[in-house]
Amino acid sequence: MIEIQDLVKTYGGRTAVDHVSFTVPAGQICGYLGPNGAGKTTTVKMLTGMLPPATGTARICGFDVQQDILEVKRRIGVVPESGALYQSLTPLEYLQFTGRLYHMDENDLRSRILDLAGFFKLDSHLNESMQSFSKGMKQKVVILSAVLHNPPVILLDEPLNGLDANAALLLKQLLRHLADQGKTILYCSHILEVVENLCDRVVILNQGRIAADGSVHDLKTMTSQASLEGVFSRLTSDEDTAELARALSRKITSGKTP
Repeated sequence: MIEIQDLVKTYGGRTAVDHVSFTVPAGQICGYLGPNGAGKTTTVKMLTGMLPPATGTARICGFDVQQDILEVKRRIGVVPESGALYQSLTPLEYLQFTGRLYHMDENDLRSRILDLAGFFKLDSHLNESMQSFSKGMKQKVVILSAVLHNPPVILLDEPLNGLDANAALLLKQLLRHLADQGKTILYCSHILEVVENLCDRVVILNQGRIAADGSVHDLKTMTSQASLEGVFSRLTSDEDTAELARALSRKITSGKTP
């Protein structure tokens, strides 16, 4: 479970996260949305202990992220916005290193690595240096390292970055099954179609504050919009984006062709 209460984070004179409060229960995939700079990644960094909040509290499985950070880290799996790897290692070496940090049993660790790598079609690449890997292959390794130790809480920040359509489908199916087994999942993304189809609930941030919180159906009803994309635009933009696009298109097409 994730519990956030009056969380605030400031950078200089700017408030990036402004008194944010919400709870994600076990078994739920919660989409966490917002425009660029709305505070999504900052929230995730506070939940993982990478950034201290200015005020407010956050708890993972009952443990305070400031007072019990080691207990929190034992219980979370994280796919950051920009996942860094030790690229001189092979996926097998990296995942073994990750599993040992969590004190996993060696037999269980190897079995889990083989199962996960097979699921993501990485089993034939386990002993190759990651220096030659594509962005998508590296992202798969980051995802595997996040779920390897069977954490009860999973934090995902743009997890589909670099993945091809098949790998993205596999990840979405895996997340649904993990949630059905009781995992708590916070899913940050700009791909609204995926969030609409995957998430049980959506929290939308705008300028550091929660603009809406509810199921996709409830948010559509509340805003009289037919899609989550429409909901998002309605709640986070003060401008008529369609009219802006038409005006810019007219300016582009009115110029002379070289």
